[in-house]
Amino acid sequence: MEIYKETGKTKTQLESESRLTPPPYEYIVFAINMEREKLYERINKRVDIMFDKGLVNEVKNLLNMGYTKDLVSMNGIGYKEVVDYINGKYSLDETKEIIKRETRHFAKRQLTWFRREKDVTMVNYFDYDSIDDTLKYMINTLREKDIIKND
Repeated sequence: MEIYKETGKTKTQLESESRLTPPPYEYIVFAINMEREKLYERINKRVDIMFDKGLVNEVKNLLNMGYTKDLVSMNGIGYKEVVDYINGKYSLDETKEIIKRETRHFAKRQLTWFRREKDVTMVNYFDYDSIDDTLKYMINTLREKDIIKND
């Protein structure tokens, strides 16, 4: 509604029009990739850390503030499962495993999408010794494509 009120056009119309005009700058999209097994290990560890840092209390506080499971913001991976845990649908361990599984599935869908995109440069995380080396590769790629100038 706000888009239409401000522009007189629907969101769909604006998006269609924006695709007709190339961006005013050159760019490269980099997608960080890693072996699936390592990625899944990192996801599992991250979910455990989220719980250790208070995910359940965060969701309880949101519910106490009047946020409900029906809100889009409460339907992100993690939130909706914790609401189900709070409501007794799952045990804590089941909830953690569901979140880990759903996050792994989401990561797989993201990587599939990135691989299909023709303008995405995949960067294999473990091909480099450090984040700095990964960034150097990316910067050198941008220089080679003359997107950034050598200083």
